[in-house]
Amino acid sequence: MNLDPISRRDFLTRASLAAGALALPRFASANAIAPAVTLGKAEHCIFIWLGGGYSQIDTFDAKPTKGDGKKVAGCYYDIIDTAIPDAKFCEHLPRLAKMAGHLVPVRTVNHNVIDEHAAATNRMHTGRQPSGSVVYPSIGSIIAHQRQAAAEGVPAYVLMGYPSATRGPGFLGPKAGYVYLTDTNSGPAGLALPPDISRERAARRQALLATVREDFRGRVSDAAPRDYDEAIEEGFRLQSGDFMKAFDLAKESDSLRAAFGDEFGQRLLLSRRLIQRGVRFLEVGYNINFVNGAGWDTHNAAQLEQHQLIRGLDNSVATLITDLKTNGLLEKTLIVVAGEFGRPASFDSGGGRGHHGKAFTVLLAGGGLRTGQCVGTTDDLAMNIVADPVSVPDLFATICATMGVNPNKNLMDGERPVPITDQGKPVAKLFV
Repeated sequence: MNLDPISRRDFLTRASLAAGALALPRFASANAIAPAVTLGKAEHCIFIWLGGGYSQIDTFDAKPTKGDGKKVAGCYYDIIDTAIPDAKFCEHLPRLAKMAGHLVPVRTVNHNVIDEHAAATNRMHTGRQPSGSVVYPSIGSIIAHQRQAAAEGVPAYVLMGYPSATRGPGFLGPKAGYVYLTDTNSGPAGLALPPDISRERAARRQALLATVREDFRGRVSDAAPRDYDEAIEEGFRLQSGDFMKAFDLAKESDSLRAAFGDEFGQRLLLSRRLIQRGVRFLEVGYNINFVNGAGWDTHNAAQLEQHQLIRGLDNSVATLITDLKTNGLLEKTLIVVAGEFGRPASFDSGGGRGHHGKAFTVLLAGGGLRTGQCVGTTDDLAMNIVADPVSVPDLFATICATMGVNPNKNLMDGERPVPITDQGKPVAKLFV
């Protein structure tokens, strides 16, 4: 066999290109066919964020070993049986324990970010480690981008919590971003007309702005300003559509509003009204700092009043599940309850708990999943994984697949394809 001669320079060039290709395992060909996965049929997702990092051993992975708040590690509360034979919850989750047939406690979620809340929050929203060259989109923006709104005149993604780049669209651009809500009664402040501006006057202003925007588009070819221009146009559509009517919670019965409870519960009631109008993804924050002084970040004395937060979570989420079922929406709506990490079974010097990422629980409900079962097993203190670990990419792949989005599909960052998840695989046993 005759081999063409190759110079040392050619050899080094080819070798360097091969090494470069090996260094980019997570970037695939834009034309590659995504491997087939079982996809669910959920139409909406309510992502409940317990900012601060809630304790798995004090909630959905409670263990018989009782801690004393000092030197003896263990669950801070008594435990109770649930509708899932191998699952125990803490005593302050009685309603969710009884309806656990609609739940999936995923008890073995894990990552290696525990020292900094912001970094862990980013991991649990983007599913990735930060990159110097890529600004990854959040799970809410991924769903908004892939599924769009389910109806005209509503946004695909609504945030009722803390606005941040972590929750944003990243390289997907502003069209996949969120509409931020601060007031459950009046809706987004930027969409409501000031009292002294009539709709006729607003229409004249919009017509003038449209002329300026059209001239600008004719002189600028960059895609980014055009994306922001489309976001402005969407804002105008939201002002006049059915979206703003969702915020009139007075249309619901007094008894139902009372059943949902405090401000967090009212946010969940509003979430149901918003998905009825076609919103695809909602993030709802529950971190009421004044209850125990620190919300779910239960260092030191914050542990003492943690039960009040847990009781509020139990009441409002249980009422949401019942309400969704009553309205024929539970099988169409995936509920996710998550925080940035968990807590250890041991106590700090002040009687609270530190941070723990080796094993913690994310609760799933509804969404057409095979509920009434647990995923993963932890040890006697809910600190180490015994069986069936679920990485954050696996969790994201499961959420995407439940929402009918192939987690192996590529998104485009300019001309560079980026897989939706970082090699995540859906939890197979949750899909029929």
